[in-house]
Amino acid sequence: MRKLASFLVVAWLCAVPAFGAAESYKDVPVVDVNCSKKVAADPDSHPRACALKCAASGFGIVTKDKQFLKFDAEGNAKIAEALKASDKKDHLRVDVSGDVQGDTLKVSSIKLL
Repeated sequence: MRKLASFLVVAWLCAVPAFGAAESYKDVPVVDVNCSKKVAADPDSHPRACALKCAASGFGIVTKDKQFLKFDAEGNAKIAEALKASDKKDHLRVDVSGDVQGDTLKVSSIKLL
């Protein structure tokens, strides 16, 4: 019984960080990884054409506190598809949610605004 109780406590402690990492970001700039440092001061000026040209580097968001979170592979595929279908020239913003794992956002949903 003691082993079972210890196992359940350890399992719960391991699960809590996984559940606590889910985040939602509203109306935040999305940029490609290649240009993320170059456009950090004004990410809204980054053009869609450049983002698509640099798509192989991946994408991410610039948070309100000026941190850059890279998207996981699924998030990259979703935003690349949305950018290709869009006719916006710049001011690329998204509503996105997912699990933060280090400096990566494991995207569960994303919407290009």
